Amino acid sequence: MGKPTGFLEFTRELPAKRPVQDRKNDYREFLSLYSSEQLNHQAARCMNCGIPFCHHGCPLGNVIPEFNDAVYRKDWKEAYDVLSSTNNFPEFTGREQLRIRHQPARGHHRGN
Repeated sequence: MGKPTGFLEFTRELPAKRPVQDRKNDYREFLSLYSSEQLNHQAARCMNCGIPFCHHGCPLGNVIPEFNDAVYRKDWKEAYDVLSSTNNFPEFTGREQLRIRHQPARGHHRGN
């Protein structure tokens, strides 16, 4: 899955947000897109921990390690198929995954 040492090599990055003043005037996207390199690095951070706690933390039951692996390999068709296997609307519900995907694992590793 991904890169075995990715979580050691790459820090967690969240997409940049547009300024609030700009967002108040339209309904456009407020999160910036990752560059291809940033996206690859973030997908590489999946630890393939054996017991993926992210599955339990995802309210949709997405298989997050498999999705991250497909993104890391830039296999966009497989990434879409993985999300579609548990989710009827991956094109918009998958967006929330960025916000919550690290929270379950972080909580477990801290002893919570």
